[in-house]
Amino acid sequence: MSSDDISGRGDPRKTLELLWGRAPRASRGPKARLSVTDVVAAAIALVDAEGLAALTTRRVAEDLGVSPMSLYTYVPGKPELIDLMLDALMGEIRAPSGATWRERLADVARQNWALVLRHPWMIEVVTHRPVLGPNSIAKYHLELSALEGIGLDDLEMDRALTLVLDYVAGAVRGAARERTVKERTGMTDREWWAQVGPFLAEVFDAERFPIAARVGQVAGEAYGAHDPAGAFAFGLERVLDGLELLVARKPRRPAS
Repeated sequence: MSSDDISGRGDPRKTLELLWGRAPRASRGPKARLSVTDVVAAAIALVDAEGLAALTTRRVAEDLGVSPMSLYTYVPGKPELIDLMLDALMGEIRAPSGATWRERLADVARQNWALVLRHPWMIEVVTHRPVLGPNSIAKYHLELSALEGIGLDDLEMDRALTLVLDYVAGAVRGAARERTVKERTGMTDREWWAQVGPFLAEVFDAERFPIAARVGQVAGEAYGAHDPAGAFAFGLERVLDGLELLVARKPRRPAS
C-alpha cells in the first residue's frame, strides 16, 4: 500500500467515463473477454481478503487469468480502479427504512457503519472528494430522502447528512481498528487486559485518580474491555437528539 492510494487521484475525465460507461471502445482487435465490472469485482474481492497492500494491477490480472498489459485496456491504472471500487461499494446502500425521519437517519448511519466493517480498507482511501459515479450519487439521493419534508432547507439537509456520516466515519474507525489489532497481535482485548491488569493493579493509585477509578470500574463491569458498537449507538442517539432540536425549532409552515 502507498500513501498515494486515495480516491480522487486518478485522471478525472477517464474516471468519469469509466464510472458512467462512456469510455471509448476499441474498434479493432479481438472481442474483450472481460468487462470493467469484472475487473472491479475482482479487485474488491482481493482487497477484502488480503488488504489494500495486495492491490496491484498485476495481482488483479492474475486473479482474472489475463496478462497485466491486457488489464490496462479496461482500467488505465490503480488510481482510477480505486474510484471504481468505491463507487461499486456505494451500491450496497439501500433506501433507508423507518416510520420517522429519526429512524430513517439512524438506518442510514447503521448501513454506513456496516459497509465500512465489511470493507475496512475504505477508511484508508476515502477523501473529501466524492466519487461521482452512479452508485455514489444514488447513495446521496437515498440518504437525503431520510430528511425530505421535515422542515429543513436544502442546505440544512446536506449539513445534517454530512454530520451523521462524519460521525459514523469517526466512530467506525475504532471498530475497524479493533479487528486489525486482534489480527496483527494474535491477542483479543480481553487477553491483553488479562496480561496488563495485574501490573496495573499494583501501580494504579485510586486515591490519586478517584474519578478514573470509579468510572473505569463501572465501564469495565458494564461492557468489558472495549465496546465500539455500544459507543457508536450511544453517540448516534446524541447526534440525532441535536438534529431533533434543530427540526423542532424550524417555523411551522401553514397548511395549504
